[in-house]
Amino acid sequence: MEEKEKLEEESRKTKEKKDFFSFVKNPIRYDVLHLAWPILTELLMSSLFGMVDMMMLGWIADKALAAASVAAVGITNQPMFIGLSLAQALNVGGTAMIARYVGAKQPHRVDSVLKHVILLNLFLLAIPLSTFGLTFTDEIMRFMGAQADTIDAGRIYFKIIMVGYLFQSFNMSITAALRGIGETKAPMKINIRVNSMNVVGNALLIYGLLFFPELGVTGAAVSTAFSHVVASVLMLRYIVRKDSPLKVDFRKKFKYNKTVIQNLIRVGIPASLESLALRIGVLLFVRIVAGLGTVVYASHQIALSILGLSFQPGQAFGIAASSMVGRSLGAQNLSVAEKYAKETRKIGSMISTFMAVIFFFFGPWIVGLYTNDPVIIENASRALKIIALVQPFQSSQLILAGALRGAGDTLWPLVATFIGVFGFRVILAHIFVNIMGFGLVGAWMAVLADQFIRYLFVYGRFRTNKWKYIRIR
Repeated sequence: MEEKEKLEEESRKTKEKKDFFSFVKNPIRYDVLHLAWPILTELLMSSLFGMVDMMMLGWIADKALAAASVAAVGITNQPMFIGLSLAQALNVGGTAMIARYVGAKQPHRVDSVLKHVILLNLFLLAIPLSTFGLTFTDEIMRFMGAQADTIDAGRIYFKIIMVGYLFQSFNMSITAALRGIGETKAPMKINIRVNSMNVVGNALLIYGLLFFPELGVTGAAVSTAFSHVVASVLMLRYIVRKDSPLKVDFRKKFKYNKTVIQNLIRVGIPASLESLALRIGVLLFVRIVAGLGTVVYASHQIALSILGLSFQPGQAFGIAASSMVGRSLGAQNLSVAEKYAKETRKIGSMISTFMAVIFFFFGPWIVGLYTNDPVIIENASRALKIIALVQPFQSSQLILAGALRGAGDTLWPLVATFIGVFGFRVILAHIFVNIMGFGLVGAWMAVLADQFIRYLFVYGRFRTNKWKYIRIR
């Protein structure tokens, strides 16, 4: 009798899950929403938590220290993002391969791919980059254009964050593999949990609440790094469970696989070069903006934080497109792969357009959540109006580039990024800021041009349909 009641309860829960998406009649749209909503929730929550962190620093009582702390986080995050982008690029190859193998009914090959990706991430990227960052902290920040007050505020922050990067790169590899097999809820739950913990830890350590010391921006670093460690433990515990959908056996001896490496090189190197080009371009861009002074750069960093939120629909649906396109191509369903790509672009663009309206009309109120400094609010609000115009192009290019990567077509996103960032963002930012004197608004006008150019290249490649015939061995 007890077993019968248990079966009835499971049946009821399954029905409720189906009813949640029952308003969606189109099966393609149902699959997109079912896969993308956990990714979108995870990314949005991560961005919101990151915004809260920045707000906490912006509300430090000493305004000069608050501005220096916000600027320090921005300066520090840029070189660290190079490492994260390179790790993510390697994961792109892993996601594409895993999705193909799952679609082709070859799940036994997933174990080898994931182990290769984890080891390459750790020994090729995470450990060398963390060591470099810890050794040359001041030099890196100075190269970024940081002023003396920013270096003093952010030196220890940078070192602690670079230690946390070791665990963050491991987490990204696991998350990418789970998304490749279509499992998006587990990473969402883990990341929401650790990000919530990070926000609480930031409040305690930045302001010295309860019995904790008041550490300012250093406290934010300690809390963030610790959250990455906890996430690693939770991720590892999840994938070694017997009922885990990602079948990985760490007790089994690792075997070098030439085919896996060749696929990762073919798919991952263009993606890595794309990420590297983007990050170097952004570094040059940041140096131009940093030359406008600490207060203006703090305004820019707040605008970037809000832009990070606006990226999330495009990123989420781009990741969903990668998984669904990869699995469809693995199963030889070429027309279905195209339908998934178009549907993800449609839904993601609708969400981004809604966000653009919010940014355009409620900019000062949003920036006011970060700071009460009227100069920063004015500068960042102007940047938000341009960010609103960026949204349609940014969302479409992120989603379609995700679809191309899922197919293993990583060359054209590289071309688009290289031309958009170096040919337009950096050059136009220099012209608008240093020559024409447009200030922060000029810098963001260059971002708009960059996103538009990237959209044209990615959309043009998608229309050729050549991505459907790329082979992964």
